[in-house]
Amino acid sequence: MRRNSFHFWSIGLLTLLLLSGDVAPSVYGQRALSADEVMQKAVERARWSAAQRARPNYTYTKITLAEELDAAGRVKERKERFYEAVFDSGLTYLKLVKVNGKALPPGELKKQEERELKDRETLAQRKTVKGGDDRENFLTSELIAKYGFALVDRKPVNGRPAYILTFQPKPGLLQKQVADRLLNHLAGKLWIDEQEFEIAKIEVQLQSEVTLWGGVLASLKRFTFTLSRTRVDDGVWFNTLSTGDFEGRKLLDNAHVRTQSESTNFRRVEGRRG
Repeated sequence: MRRNSFHFWSIGLLTLLLLSGDVAPSVYGQRALSADEVMQKAVERARWSAAQRARPNYTYTKITLAEELDAAGRVKERKERFYEAVFDSGLTYLKLVKVNGKALPPGELKKQEERELKDRETLAQRKTVKGGDDRENFLTSELIAKYGFALVDRKPVNGRPAYILTFQPKPGLLQKQVADRLLNHLAGKLWIDEQEFEIAKIEVQLQSEVTLWGGVLASLKRFTFTLSRTRVDDGVWFNTLSTGDFEGRKLLDNAHVRTQSESTNFRRVEGRRG
């Protein structure tokens, strides 16, 4: 699969996420919060989580799948990657182990180790500036300010009560950077854990086609994304399953990509690793 095509879609994947505003009746015997109150608590929780310095460490496995489809929806190319992941002192490190079920050859393994070392240095610098790993903590005041919210229900997710909210982009949003072209056109639904105000689930879709340079450089016609997060311990949540479906054009080439990422087998470990 062409690397530049996946780079285009990776920009879309890195820009995601969410939110919503109104009052719903109490289901669990507590005072009903407004959607704005729920989202404010969720942002405060994300900020608090990112600032924690003494969180437990975990190891787990992560499998990602990317498929490029032809015009008829048939798979042209498929790439599955298997990672060993470490969550250490608030940062997530990924070690690529297999591609399409095969172990990396020695030469590629050496290159991968060099990339991992650079990733660790980059993440450590980012943590110094931001206080956490934004691959797990993506909820910010600036992001939710783009959307209007409606609290539509309260139902359990994985046995835990959750607020269900819908969100729509506010009218007249400015496009200050490239990511805004996507974020300003996203709508969807999210589930916020009622006890810890962590995001438990997200569904996002593109409302209208997004273009770059007037459509000359690229366009994104369809974008759907789902994310599920799981509580593995008191106050500890991880992204566990995500799916994406992206269709558009880069220069003269049409592209249709499906993605999936699944993390499993979370194991708590003592002390620092790596």
